[in-house]
Amino acid sequence: MGKLDNKVAIITGASGGIGAAASRLFASEGAKIMMVDLVEEKLSALARSIGEDKACYQVADVTDAKQVKEYIARTVANFGGVDISLLNAGIEGKIAHIADQDETDFDKVISVNVRGVWLGLKYTMPEIAKRGGGSIVITSSTAGIRAVPGLSPYITSKHAVIGLMRSGAMEGAKDKIRVNTVNPSPIETDMIYRLEDIINPDRGNTQPMAEFTPLRRYGQPEEVANLMMFLSSNDSSFLTGGVYMVDGGVSAGRA
Repeated sequence: MGKLDNKVAIITGASGGIGAAASRLFASEGAKIMMVDLVEEKLSALARSIGEDKACYQVADVTDAKQVKEYIARTVANFGGVDISLLNAGIEGKIAHIADQDETDFDKVISVNVRGVWLGLKYTMPEIAKRGGGSIVITSSTAGIRAVPGLSPYITSKHAVIGLMRSGAMEGAKDKIRVNTVNPSPIETDMIYRLEDIINPDRGNTQPMAEFTPLRRYGQPEEVANLMMFLSSNDSSFLTGGVYMVDGGVSAGRA
């Protein structure tokens, strides 16, 4: 018996490190999954590795309402409904202080990281309600509770999705829809290595950002996926409206 037997899950940002780890874990726990992202080659390979009887995919832009409705409709057509929505797609944007930040980049980050989540909530909540309730998990970040210089669009977006989560939790409760965020610190993914290379160009094989984590390492995508799975399963049946850290102790030292 898997913890997600007979459940149907949508996972956005599925081809990235955390999304791919969640896709594999959710399928191994019995869920049927719809994986959503922009790169078909990665999605196709991931679906084959999981098993096409358990996983299908849709190439879609999460900022486009028409495409969001299409991937949800295909999920319902393929699997009969939606029980879990993992709104994980996100981008980091460019690094620059506010005065030097590019307006176009700001708009892009907000569109993907905030509008994409809002559209996911808007169009999956009615489908989850039809199934008698379920779970929505939104990927925020330690950037959702604190700030560092040079990442104002990203930090703004990750604070914003906590507000969306709380709104969704309040509105979804009557339909037994639980909504929570997971808030990772730096996780060993391509995104973090891109940021490391920009912030610390002379780092070599070191991981300077990990030194700011009390556990002195990056988290692994699977460690985030484990929390996502818990919040998606009946084990967390009384948890909604919560901000859940998976951060190696980073938030414990927050001022």
